[in-house]
Amino acid sequence: MNGILKKVLTYFVLPIVIIALVFFIYESIMAPVKFNKQMNYRESVGIQRLKDIRTLEVAYKSVNNRFTASMDTLIDFYNTGKMKVIMQVGSRDDSAAVANTEKIKKAKRGITPDQLYKMYKNGEDLVFSISSEIPVRDTLFRTRKNFSVDSLRTIPFSGGDPVETNAIIKKVSGVDVPLFEASMPYKLLLKGLDNQLRINVDAKRIDQNRYPGLQVGSITAPNNNAGNWE
Repeated sequence: MNGILKKVLTYFVLPIVIIALVFFIYESIMAPVKFNKQMNYRESVGIQRLKDIRTLEVAYKSVNNRFTASMDTLIDFYNTGKMKVIMQVGSRDDSAAVANTEKIKKAKRGITPDQLYKMYKNGEDLVFSISSEIPVRDTLFRTRKNFSVDSLRTIPFSGGDPVETNAIIKKVSGVDVPLFEASMPYKLLLKGLDNQLRINVDAKRIDQNRYPGLQVGSITAPNNNAGNWE
């Protein structure tokens, strides 16, 4: 009986135990590798979303002289807002056109860009700038296939948690400076991944006095709307 038991342990149980140990060792080695790969992918998606939010915020500020903390306001601005675009008509390298434009401006003081544009369309050789209002959605992200402005509301891979946004006007050296920030904490961006490894990443960031996640802009100090990945 002992011989049979010994054979069972040797030829059946022991190999299973060895295979199980090898599997667990392999998994323990590969877990951080898989985590980092997935983290890098999720960061790339999150970074693009924060870049898009920054683009919209800057455009919104160019019209309203401030940023907004409301994603509803930002999305409505994209869908229905307008912004001024400066266009140059003619080439400043064309010396004859430059000279002709200056001559007309001196002869007709107070002539408007619209009047110059009519003359240009009638064949006059001119160089000038003209501003026009065009819909925001016809200016931003036009070349992006499948772009969805509504997706900017949420943190990717979080299950629908909202991007954390804030906007203030802060005194900097006695001057009012509009500031904004948009954030995606790792606890939401990396939701569903190994929680202990995510906690380790957060702890490392905090030890380095860095935000534990992705963030663009800052309401504590002007940073030229930079992202913390840049």
